[in-house]
Amino acid sequence: MDLVNEHATPILVGDLHLDKPLPELNGECQYQAARLLVRLHDRPVGEIVVSLRQGSMSASELAGQVWSQLGDKITTHCANDGITSPENLPSEGLPCPARPQCGGRWSAAGGPPVTVVIATRDRTESLLRCLSSVSRLDYPAFDVVVADSAPRSDATARALDREWPFRLHYLRVDRPGLALAHNEALRAVTGEIVALTDDDVEVEPSWLAVIAEAFTESAVVCVTGLILPAELQTRAQVLVEEAGGFGRGFTRHMFSRDTPEPSPLFPFTAGRFGSGANMAFRADWLIAHGGFDPATGAGTPARGGDDLIAFLHVITDGGTLLYEPAAIVRHWHRRDYEGVRRQAFGYGVGLGTYLTATVRREPSLLWEMLRRAAPTIRYLLDPGSPKNSGRGPTFPRELVWRERAGLLVGPAAYAVSRWRYRGCPGVARPHQRVVGIDSACK
Repeated sequence: MDLVNEHATPILVGDLHLDKPLPELNGECQYQAARLLVRLHDRPVGEIVVSLRQGSMSASELAGQVWSQLGDKITTHCANDGITSPENLPSEGLPCPARPQCGGRWSAAGGPPVTVVIATRDRTESLLRCLSSVSRLDYPAFDVVVADSAPRSDATARALDREWPFRLHYLRVDRPGLALAHNEALRAVTGEIVALTDDDVEVEPSWLAVIAEAFTESAVVCVTGLILPAELQTRAQVLVEEAGGFGRGFTRHMFSRDTPEPSPLFPFTAGRFGSGANMAFRADWLIAHGGFDPATGAGTPARGGDDLIAFLHVITDGGTLLYEPAAIVRHWHRRDYEGVRRQAFGYGVGLGTYLTATVRREPSLLWEMLRRAAPTIRYLLDPGSPKNSGRGPTFPRELVWRERAGLLVGPAAYAVSRWRYRGCPGVARPHQRVVGIDSACK
């Protein structure tokens, strides 16, 4: 299957600010297309895809492409910000209104303290890239906990042994497992909010400020955000996006038990709520509810499901989950096809784990799941469903079947994982900062 990776034409990935003069795009023969995040007044409006097969695109041509693909959304955004709706997009950009109307990004001054949790395992270079982006955050009231999950060497510990522009607490966890690492990190949380991300992402400077603002909404227990690709240099990375990627759109959504059902599968399509690479919780709520299921997540036989279980728990517990697309991180997708193959199977196993763990935790939900069995099957199989619509005619069917095979394996994988991690309960200890590097669960 090496041909999947070979001869792929890279796609230019970047940002386009409409309140500034638009640039000229020059493909320089390396790129034949560009995928650009369009922003207006500090807020994401949507993405556009433009062809660069002619080698370049002038600012006026780019403005025309933006308007043809996102004109309706730009008009709505301008109306919400109190600007007269334009008839087209000038290449010199659109005016920015007074700051209080400028998209609503909350000032960081005086914000609640936040602890950023990053779990990692033997990916020191990637972690340092992530921490470099964290150092550029424009939010002053935060600290960082790095949970090193069963590392094979002390490379990460040595790399972190230096001065950082923020307070960093390193915690070594003796057993693999993403949820277990997160639970151990919760012991070191000092903030009112705990924001979790992965070591293979880069966070935007406004990430924490947007998250903190989102928690000013009443009853919000969990906030998730937008995840976009950091690069699309290989065919394998493009396949991740064709399979749905990690993005959940550009519309802000509130989810709770009282939310009118947006689909027949609500609330069990927890993947529509967001992803674990960009999620935040009220720390007291997460700790009081035991943190994450320690038998789930990458590094365990269950492979995933930890974030989805937590999202659904927020809803069934009566809390509110807010998807805020202005909280943006960029994810570095796997570059090789073999990695995407493993990822497809792992996603399937994680989904099966999530459904199994949900029933184990709340048996009363079994009937609700069975009632939605038929629309779930249609959702999984229908080529036009939101899950499948992005897959083009050349998308490898092997990846589809590997994900479905993983889904069938999920229940057994979770049972094995529960047995292996039977001595590792969730967070059932007081909210306190710890000193030291070893996990209590060995």
